[in-house]
Amino acid sequence: MRVLVTGAAGFIGAALSARLLARGDEVLGFDNVNAYYDPSLKEARLERLAPQPGFRLIRASLEDRPAVESAFAQFSPQRVVNLAAQAGVRYSLENPHAYIESNIVGFTNILEACRHGGVEHLVYASSSSVYGANRKLPFSVNDPVDHPVSLYAATKKANELMAHTYSHLYALPTTGLRFFTVYGPWGRPDMALFLFTRKILAGEPIDVFNHGQHTRDFTYIDDIVEGVLRTLDRIPAGDHTFDPMRPTPASSSAPYRVYNIGNHRPVELARYIEVIEACIGRKATRNLLPLQPGDVPDTFADIEELTRDTGYAPATTVEEGVGRFVEWYRGYYGV
Repeated sequence: MRVLVTGAAGFIGAALSARLLARGDEVLGFDNVNAYYDPSLKEARLERLAPQPGFRLIRASLEDRPAVESAFAQFSPQRVVNLAAQAGVRYSLENPHAYIESNIVGFTNILEACRHGGVEHLVYASSSSVYGANRKLPFSVNDPVDHPVSLYAATKKANELMAHTYSHLYALPTTGLRFFTVYGPWGRPDMALFLFTRKILAGEPIDVFNHGQHTRDFTYIDDIVEGVLRTLDRIPAGDHTFDPMRPTPASSSAPYRVYNIGNHRPVELARYIEVIEACIGRKATRNLLPLQPGDVPDTFADIEELTRDTGYAPATTVEEGVGRFVEWYRGYYGV
């Protein structure tokens, strides 16, 4: 297939592009390679993709409508995976306009291009952050998500609503994936695993929010990519069981689906740090701090629907995944 992947220089986007190319698909990457975190890491990911037959890259932003329209016109993608976005919960408190421009304006450009380009299926990144103030665990796609606690989360919820509108009005098949704390080799430097590993190896103290007592459904990158591929290959149709008198957020009479994609095994942050320490062979000095604004105490993915529809079955334990990351980090940075 011809697959357009936005955010192809990103953590998930680069890993997904590599898997698509390995199975024989043609991939057009679309990424502005911005400086939200170290662009050299993004360039290094792209360097692994660039020599492979079937891969091309357009350097542009989602909010650049002419660039998006040109990419679709040139490539005529059959399917699209939209992973480009302004990420980060805490940064959304500092720079809200970046989230509106990329996550709202940019996503509108993607939807319009998919609509006019006759795209067979749009898969897009949502986030576990949409659950916001919800406290019932595990988080289910059948639960309402009307109380976001960060602008980042609000933009992701908005993406789901926007996608449903296009599925309903134009019969554009869309699938939203609520990612739960993705980690692994080539990961993001602003995420806990990367930050903790760097500081522990450098002998620096680590900031541990909520005194390490909150839990996260840490999900290994290979499991995530497998789930994205399974989802991409399954074009949704209207749910014949959908009842407008008792609507569920997860499906619709339109060709629309939303899934959780996580590990279904939450780990307390304090335990996560212990695993990192064991893999590195050094104890961390912990600077215990309260929960940050915009953060939630716990995440736990109910993945029943994704497993039922695609056979998704995450298999990587946190001990295995962290070990692989630490090994990659030592090799990549020569530590």
